[in-house]
Amino acid sequence: MQLSSDKKQALNQLVKWFRSNYKRGNYITLGGYAGTGKTTLIAILRRIIFLKNKKINVAFASYTGKASQVLRNYLKQSNTLYKQDFVGTIHSLIYSPIVSTGGRITGWKKKDKIDYDLIIIDEASMVSSDIWQDLRSYQIPIIAVGDHGQLPPINDSFHLMDNPQLKLETIHRQAKKNPIIKVSIIARKKGTIPPKNYGRQVIKINQSDIQAQELAEELLNNYDPETMVLTGYNFSRKQLNQSIRNSLGFFEDEPEANDRVICLRNNHGKGIYNGMLGTILSINQEDADWYYAEIKMDNVENPFQGLISIEQFQASKTLSYTQLRKKGLKGDLFDFGYALTVHKAQGSQAKKVILFEQRFKQMDDEMWRRWLYTAVTRAEEELYIFGEG
Repeated sequence: MQLSSDKKQALNQLVKWFRSNYKRGNYITLGGYAGTGKTTLIAILRRIIFLKNKKINVAFASYTGKASQVLRNYLKQSNTLYKQDFVGTIHSLIYSPIVSTGGRITGWKKKDKIDYDLIIIDEASMVSSDIWQDLRSYQIPIIAVGDHGQLPPINDSFHLMDNPQLKLETIHRQAKKNPIIKVSIIARKKGTIPPKNYGRQVIKINQSDIQAQELAEELLNNYDPETMVLTGYNFSRKQLNQSIRNSLGFFEDEPEANDRVICLRNNHGKGIYNGMLGTILSINQEDADWYYAEIKMDNVENPFQGLISIEQFQASKTLSYTQLRKKGLKGDLFDFGYALTVHKAQGSQAKKVILFEQRFKQMDDEMWRRWLYTAVTRAEEELYIFGEG
């Protein structure tokens, strides 16, 4: 395979680094923009390591279940997934379930030991400080791979991919033909996406155009779980959530079975993380402050079961620990998950993305470019952007 000069350099440095850090608990970070071939490089590196020592086992771990599935498929197709390797979520790699006598999973605990010679983290830009500390505690060498053009993790000063040691910035020739990649480059470099058609089902439309409202309504009325609606303001998110719910036949303010929801706070014990999406299987009011719900989280085998806050649904902000303490700190935080802020959508992707550009006054140009780039790169196939011309 023909590699660009930055890929060759990064690959050589990764091979050298692993040779010198085998059996040591050090780490190295590799950043790469969308379309630079991060996954390809990971696969090539795995093949090189295998050819040097067939007994080495590697754990490939991603922040989301969907990302781990995509990585597994790519490694299989490229014949670089070996029988001793692990591919899954970071959570399933380092935490084990606590099972009740009735066979129900009641929580999760950190594993005492994991037997791998190397951990390769995908989507490392999403890794929070507490998860990173747990990963490092095993003293296994780690290669952290992520997109250094994205926003930092929300509500966390820790940003693993803020200044990666190795960087991939040359867009692959074939990727350049992808209209979503084209738009992502414009967003990252210029911070302004001109209204026009960039390709089949990839379009930016001026929100003041007469057709804009009609197209937006049509797209929102055809919402399905393969659609991600993104915005900036929480006020807009709330309006969009209710509008989409109404179009789907949910006319009550309260969440119901089959409603799409998003987790708003990490709970390692329950195996749920900020930004995870899911669908309510069943929900009943426990008392004045809490629902008891069963939620099928996307790309997670075991459903979440437990108390979730009534007040959090359609709230303007995530409830604080002080607010929860008054209610006894009994449960978890979810909200409707049809429309999301871009910050909450980090780590997730969808076939179709509908983006409403909204810039906060306090955003500088650099943060706005990151916001726009992060939003655009959530789309896999279709992208519809509504904003100023």
